[in-house]
Amino acid sequence: MEFWIIQTFNGVSYGALLFLLAGGLSLIFGMMRIVNMTHGSYYLLGGYVGLTVIWGTGSFVLAILAGALVIALVGLGEYNTFLKRLGGQELGQVLTTMGFALIFQDLGLVIWGGEPHTIRTPAALSGSYQLGELYFPVYRVFIVMVAAAVAVVLWVVLERTRVGAMIRATVDDAEMARGVGINVPRISMGVFALGAFLAAVAGVVAGGFVGVYPGADFEILPYAFVVVIVGGMGSLKGALIGSLMVGLLDNFGKAFFPELSYFTLFAPMAAILAIRPTGLFGRA
Repeated sequence: MEFWIIQTFNGVSYGALLFLLAGGLSLIFGMMRIVNMTHGSYYLLGGYVGLTVIWGTGSFVLAILAGALVIALVGLGEYNTFLKRLGGQELGQVLTTMGFALIFQDLGLVIWGGEPHTIRTPAALSGSYQLGELYFPVYRVFIVMVAAAVAVVLWVVLERTRVGAMIRATVDDAEMARGVGINVPRISMGVFALGAFLAAVAGVVAGGFVGVYPGADFEILPYAFVVVIVGGMGSLKGALIGSLMVGLLDNFGKAFFPELSYFTLFAPMAAILAIRPTGLFGRA
């Protein structure tokens, strides 16, 4: 029983990290139909910026805020300069964002080198909580709490505010939203910046969990796309449930069948898409 509890907790904590990365990507996919291969780079660069802030100030909170804000501006620059002009051109989007991903990867190597780094976390987030004979790392609990807080805030914004109504209208039908007077370009800019912001938050948080290292962007990006596609494009609920599913499947797959871990992750995903091509909560 202890094994199952610990493995479930580990899967949930990894799923929480994936939600931070995939939540914004789902809205970007669902609203703008942009295939953003740079999203993993926002995660990696956010971690590197946070690492630099930690080195300079020692503040973990400031590292999260600085990394997220800087990368949100980087994402806005990429969107306004290039991606906004490529609406509906999937091949152009893939080539452009893949090119930026490779550029950002090389930039990271030049500035921060090729060695892996771990972001120093506050002493309050070290150690473990003990529950009977079980130990739960405090930092993993922190990741789950951050993801839960982000999920609640996003839900309130999307479901209980005027801005959220405009975002949902744009996700459902951008042309209709434009016809009723919604400023779709401005909403799209805001959502793209939010996606980059959350990806950078995930990068900084992950830096104290799995570290910051070259290649982390392309390593985690496929998982984020699986979450978005399986959960349903543009669905916050789908991103949350999809993240937990992927986290649990990945963790248990590596625990039971380490040599078949990718099969145990992607085979159930393929089965779900065969039954529901639009994802669990996507709309046709």
